[in-house]
Amino acid sequence: MKYVLDVHTHTIVSGHAYSTLLENAKYASEIGLELLGTTDHGPSMPGAPHEWYFGNLKVLPRELFGVTMLYGCEANIIDYEGTLDLPIDMQKKLDILIASIHEPIMNANKNSDLNTTALLKAMDNPNVHILGHSGNPKFPIHEEEIVKKAKEKNILIEINNSSFISSRIGSEKNCSRIASLCKEHGVKIILNSDSHFAYRIGGFDAAIKVLKQIDMPEELIINKSKEDFLDFLRAKGKNL
Repeated sequence: MKYVLDVHTHTIVSGHAYSTLLENAKYASEIGLELLGTTDHGPSMPGAPHEWYFGNLKVLPRELFGVTMLYGCEANIIDYEGTLDLPIDMQKKLDILIASIHEPIMNANKNSDLNTTALLKAMDNPNVHILGHSGNPKFPIHEEEIVKKAKEKNILIEINNSSFISSRIGSEKNCSRIASLCKEHGVKIILNSDSHFAYRIGGFDAAIKVLKQIDMPEELIINKSKEDFLDFLRAKGKNL
């Protein structure tokens, strides 16, 4: 199966990534992606851009090098109330919003109740489209509660390739369990590279390996169709 989109990618603006927006878009075009999302870290992350950066994304073109572009943010969940680190009015204007828990914004802990509450409350935010790398072993959760909430709120669960190869090492078991629950409950997932360098864009091999082990149905993987993903965003109120 050919996957045609990757919507969790970072540019040098994130502070610890290494490619520009144009470099990312050009590489996405070279490997045949049809849609690329650029989602730099929210302003609470050390080195991340000021919120004005996200307010000015409207000046960027909808297409670069033949690739349809979406502009958004990987926002940080900053407390156990599920608060994100961008103003609500700014969240509404983004094409795409990923909500993630990160160190050092939140302290790593083994309290599954607290971590689950943070994610559940973030998912009550109607501006959230994707739940980012929820299999992080440093922030254990009650997986089934999260998956059921994703179905209720029509939020995509991310299977993050970087979690297996460069970040959040030890995520395989948790991600496999989360994906299995998505399969059981009919919840759609999205493969994302979480690229911090252009050549990682569209790289899903490690995530695909996990999905093959559980025989994940292709119809639950939204990456296979640009229009399916755009329709998902339109159903969430986006004018694309």
